[in-house]
Amino acid sequence: MRIVKPTLKDIFDIKRVVEPYVKEGIILNRDDDEIAQNIRSYLLAYNQNTPIGVGALHIYSTYLAEIRSLAVDRAYQNKGVGREIVNELLKEAKKLDVKEVLVLTYKKEFFEKLGFIEIGKEAIPDKKIWADCIKCKFFPNCNEVALLKRL
Repeated sequence: MRIVKPTLKDIFDIKRVVEPYVKEGIILNRDDDEIAQNIRSYLLAYNQNTPIGVGALHIYSTYLAEIRSLAVDRAYQNKGVGREIVNELLKEAKKLDVKEVLVLTYKKEFFEKLGFIEIGKEAIPDKKIWADCIKCKFFPNCNEVALLKRL
């Protein structure tokens, strides 16, 4: 497995990995333009030339970032792909001197194993709620758990 910073030509590969989760409503749909505008925040995992995982580090402020769009092809789950992507995103956050990393997820236990701690959703910045959550088909009745990791 190799993890790379994707380029604009890799947008199709990003969408290929997240598509099943978008259809289920687990991950928000992002159109090509939004992915292109944020391409520098993504990491893409490959097994040879097959895209198998993706994740992004979205910066909100000088102290807060969010790991989002984390997805692993179901054929490659439970093989450390997601963990490696998250660890690489956390390294990037540290290099940028981010103080806290937020995640909204249905996979609480996965993130707890990586040192994230559950927080109340009321602690999530309004900017996040109105920018992303309002686009979700489950808003405002969301079952995702908010977790935070201090770096």
